[in-house]
Amino acid sequence: MTEQDFIPKPYLSDIENGKVTWESPSNIALIKYWGKKKDQIPENPSISFTLSNCKTITTVSYSKKADTSSFEFDVFLDGKMKDDFKPKIQTFFERIEVYLPFLKEFKFKIETENTFPHSSGIASSASGMSALALCLMSIEKQMLPDLSQKSFNKKASFLARLGSGSACRSIEGDLIVWGENKTVEGSSDLFGVQYPYKVHENFKEYQDTILLVDKGEKQVSSSVGHNLMHNHPFAKNRFQQAHDNLENLKPILESGDLGGFISLIESEALTLHAMMMTSMPYFILMKPNTLEIINKIWKFRQETNSNISFTLDAGANVHVLYPKNKATEILEFIKSELVAYCQNGHYICDQIGFGANHIK
Repeated sequence: MTEQDFIPKPYLSDIENGKVTWESPSNIALIKYWGKKKDQIPENPSISFTLSNCKTITTVSYSKKADTSSFEFDVFLDGKMKDDFKPKIQTFFERIEVYLPFLKEFKFKIETENTFPHSSGIASSASGMSALALCLMSIEKQMLPDLSQKSFNKKASFLARLGSGSACRSIEGDLIVWGENKTVEGSSDLFGVQYPYKVHENFKEYQDTILLVDKGEKQVSSSVGHNLMHNHPFAKNRFQQAHDNLENLKPILESGDLGGFISLIESEALTLHAMMMTSMPYFILMKPNTLEIINKIWKFRQETNSNISFTLDAGANVHVLYPKNKATEILEFIKSELVAYCQNGHYICDQIGFGANHIK
């Protein structure tokens, strides 16, 4: 498919006003996307677990307006107007107008809330932009009622990507691949696809306990970090490593090899942060407590032979990953040994989820 395939045919129906609500989850990449080309095209493929509890709930109210020369919208977070969100949504609307030509015909009220702290390293942009894209797609579907669910999801993922790259992995679940590669048939740079191959029972209902080491704003945004890959001395090798790791992950997921899974995803997490520390300018998003937690996990795993592991997003927080059948003992370890390193003792228990939900 090409971008042209997402330009709609003439709308069959006309609408005046209405309201739509979607909830969309965050996701945690196992193989990391870091570095992008023009128009939010990834430099390398990624694969992620869709989460279940960490999500954004977005309501979009819309009404026809007379002046169609510009976009008109207000944004609210937790009931409070957030004008500082408007530039990002303005850019998003500019990128997607050719694919949703009705955008200037309506005034929008965008009301959003998260079930987790904003800018905490839990990919709020992924859940937020995917929820907004889904709301806009629901509006378009009223004008194109014959649009299939498959086409709806694919276009929602395509649009979400233009708001935040990782958002394209939040439409569906439970394992989503984004980025064209030889390992996953049907993979694309334009949208996320469900992982189409066998996945062992070991990885069903996998748990993710998110340790909130630092709930503040990151000192370097992900967008800036991605751009620093353009002249990065190790970029070419990193992009090839991601392709290789995706190929290596396929037999791991099929066989249920938890040891291989742990080695691969922890290496990916540390590689992501190594790329940050070796860019120019360089930066560090991990905090001292991030490293304390990692070392505690390694020590516990060595002493107990437990299948506990970690991954990191572009932030200080630690995602502790483990099979559901080990949840009792690992949660006890987390509470007794790791929560002390969290900001105000805060953590979130989550698990693999299955994508976004249309609320009304």
